Amino acid sequence: MAERRSGLPGNRERSCEAGRAREASPVSILYDADCGLCRWTLAKVLAWDRRRVLRPVALQDPEARRVLGEMTEEEKMASWHLVGPDGGVTSGGAAFVPLGRLLPGARPFSALAGRFPRAADRAYRLVADHRSGLGRLVTRGAAARARRRIEERA
Repeated sequence: MAERRSGLPGNRERSCEAGRAREASPVSILYDADCGLCRWTLAKVLAWDRRRVLRPVALQDPEARRVLGEMTEEEKMASWHLVGPDGGVTSGGAAFVPLGRLLPGARPFSALAGRFPRAADRAYRLVADHRSGLGRLVTRGAAARARRRIEERA
Protein backbone atom coordinates (compact mmCIF):
# COMPACT_ATOMS: atom_id res chain seq x y z
CA MET A 1 0.00 0.00 0.00
CA ALA A 2 2.75 2.49 0.89
CA GLU A 3 4.63 1.92 -2.36
CA ARG A 4 1.57 2.95 -4.36
CA ARG A 5 1.47 6.34 -2.62
CA SER A 6 4.95 7.25 -3.69
CA GLY A 7 7.94 5.72 -5.36
CA LEU A 8 10.28 7.52 -2.98
CA PRO A 9 12.73 5.32 -1.11
CA GLY A 10 12.01 5.04 2.58
CA ASN A 11 8.37 6.05 2.21
CA ARG A 12 7.24 2.63 3.38
CA GLU A 13 8.59 3.31 6.86
CA ARG A 14 6.91 6.72 7.06
CA SER A 15 3.63 5.21 5.89
CA CYS A 16 3.84 2.51 8.56
CA GLU A 17 4.52 5.19 11.20
CA ALA A 18 1.57 7.19 9.90
CA GLY A 19 -0.58 4.06 10.11
CA ARG A 20 0.39 3.52 13.75
CA ALA A 21 -0.28 7.20 14.51
CA ARG A 22 -3.68 6.93 12.82
CA GLU A 23 -4.63 3.94 14.96
CA ALA A 24 -3.50 5.73 18.12
CA SER A 25 -4.89 9.18 17.20
CA PRO A 26 -7.82 9.98 19.43
CA VAL A 27 -8.81 13.21 17.64
CA SER A 28 -10.03 13.59 14.07
CA ILE A 29 -9.82 16.94 12.30
CA LEU A 30 -12.34 17.22 9.47
CA TYR A 31 -11.62 19.57 6.58
CA ASP A 32 -12.86 20.38 3.06
CA ALA A 33 -10.58 18.48 0.67
CA ASP A 34 -11.83 20.61 -2.24
CA CYS A 35 -10.61 23.85 -0.62
CA GLY A 36 -6.98 24.82 -1.27
CA LEU A 37 -6.84 27.17 1.71
CA CYS A 38 -8.34 24.48 3.95
CA ARG A 39 -5.71 21.94 2.87
CA TRP A 40 -2.87 24.44 3.28
CA THR A 41 -4.08 25.47 6.75
CA LEU A 42 -4.57 21.85 7.81
CA ALA A 43 -1.03 21.02 6.69
CA LYS A 44 0.29 23.83 8.89
CA VAL A 45 -1.71 22.49 11.85
CA LEU A 46 -0.43 18.95 11.19
CA ALA A 47 3.16 20.26 11.13
CA TRP A 48 2.52 21.89 14.52
CA ASP A 49 1.08 18.61 15.85
CA ARG A 50 4.44 17.05 16.72
CA ARG A 51 2.82 14.45 19.00
CA ARG A 52 0.69 13.29 16.04
CA VAL A 53 -2.59 13.27 17.95
CA LEU A 54 -4.60 14.64 15.02
CA ARG A 55 -5.88 12.52 12.17
CA PRO A 56 -7.13 14.38 9.10
CA VAL A 57 -10.45 13.24 7.61
CA ALA A 58 -11.89 14.88 4.51
CA LEU A 59 -15.49 16.06 4.83
CA GLN A 60 -16.09 14.25 1.53
CA ASP A 61 -14.99 10.92 3.05
CA PRO A 62 -17.76 8.50 4.14
CA GLU A 63 -16.18 8.46 7.61
CA ALA A 64 -17.13 12.13 8.00
CA ARG A 65 -20.83 11.24 7.63
CA ARG A 66 -20.45 8.59 10.30
CA VAL A 67 -18.63 10.71 12.90
CA LEU A 68 -20.73 13.84 12.34
CA GLY A 69 -23.95 11.93 12.95
CA GLU A 70 -27.14 13.88 12.38
CA MET A 71 -25.41 16.98 11.03
CA THR A 72 -26.92 18.15 7.74
CA GLU A 73 -24.78 18.34 4.62
CA GLU A 74 -24.95 22.14 4.78
CA GLU A 75 -23.81 22.20 8.42
CA LYS A 76 -21.08 19.68 7.68
CA MET A 77 -19.63 21.67 4.78
CA ALA A 78 -19.99 25.08 6.47
CA SER A 79 -17.05 24.54 8.80
CA TRP A 80 -14.14 22.46 9.96
CA HIS A 81 -14.76 20.08 12.85
CA LEU A 82 -12.76 18.47 15.64
CA VAL A 83 -14.01 15.08 16.85
CA GLY A 84 -12.69 13.99 20.23
CA PRO A 85 -12.06 10.47 21.52
CA ASP A 86 -15.53 10.48 23.11
CA GLY A 87 -17.14 11.33 19.74
CA GLY A 88 -17.90 14.91 20.79
CA VAL A 89 -17.84 17.37 17.89
CA THR A 90 -16.65 20.99 18.08
CA SER A 91 -16.84 23.19 14.99
CA GLY A 92 -15.72 26.54 13.61
CA GLY A 93 -14.27 29.11 15.99
CA ALA A 94 -15.28 27.04 19.02
CA ALA A 95 -12.94 24.26 17.86
CA PHE A 96 -9.92 26.52 18.39
CA VAL A 97 -10.24 25.90 22.13
CA PRO A 98 -9.73 22.11 22.13
CA LEU A 99 -7.30 22.31 19.19
CA GLY A 100 -5.11 24.76 21.10
CA ARG A 101 -4.95 22.35 24.03
CA LEU A 102 -3.54 19.66 21.74
CA LEU A 103 -0.80 21.66 20.04
CA PRO A 104 2.48 22.45 21.80
CA GLY A 105 2.65 26.10 22.81
CA ALA A 106 -0.91 26.88 21.72
CA ARG A 107 -2.58 26.96 25.14
CA PRO A 108 -2.56 30.79 25.27
CA PHE A 109 -4.45 30.88 21.95
CA SER A 110 -6.84 28.27 23.27
CA ALA A 111 -7.46 30.35 26.41
CA LEU A 112 -8.00 33.48 24.33
CA ALA A 113 -10.51 31.70 22.06
CA GLY A 114 -12.25 30.34 25.16
CA ARG A 115 -12.40 33.76 26.79
CA PHE A 116 -13.75 35.44 23.64
CA PRO A 117 -15.77 32.77 21.82
CA ARG A 118 -17.77 35.19 19.65
CA ALA A 119 -14.59 36.87 18.45
CA ALA A 120 -13.01 33.48 17.68
CA ASP A 121 -16.08 32.47 15.68
CA ARG A 122 -16.20 35.80 13.84
CA ALA A 123 -12.52 35.50 12.94
CA TYR A 124 -13.11 31.96 11.68
CA ARG A 125 -16.17 33.05 9.67
CA LEU A 126 -14.24 35.97 8.13
CA VAL A 127 -11.58 33.60 6.79
CA ALA A 128 -14.05 30.85 5.84
CA ASP A 129 -16.31 33.26 3.96
CA HIS A 130 -13.34 34.48 1.90
CA ARG A 131 -11.54 31.18 1.45
CA SER A 132 -11.86 31.16 -2.35
CA GLY A 133 -10.01 34.45 -2.69
CA LEU A 134 -7.52 33.62 0.04
CA GLY A 135 -6.93 30.20 -1.50
CA ARG A 136 -5.62 31.85 -4.66
CA LEU A 137 -2.68 33.10 -2.58
CA VAL A 138 -1.52 29.52 -1.94
CA THR A 139 1.20 28.72 -4.47
CA ARG A 140 1.28 25.46 -6.41
CA GLY A 141 4.36 24.36 -4.50
CA ALA A 142 2.72 25.08 -1.14
CA ALA A 143 -0.42 23.25 -2.28
CA ALA A 144 1.63 20.20 -3.32
CA ARG A 145 3.49 20.15 0.02
CA ALA A 146 0.18 20.44 1.87
CA ARG A 147 -1.29 17.50 -0.06
CA ARG A 148 1.73 15.34 0.74
CA ARG A 149 1.64 16.19 4.46
CA ILE A 150 -2.08 15.38 4.67
CA GLU A 151 -1.67 12.12 2.73
CA GLU A 152 1.12 10.91 5.00
CA ARG A 153 -1.08 11.49 8.06
CA ALA A 154 -4.39 10.23 6.65
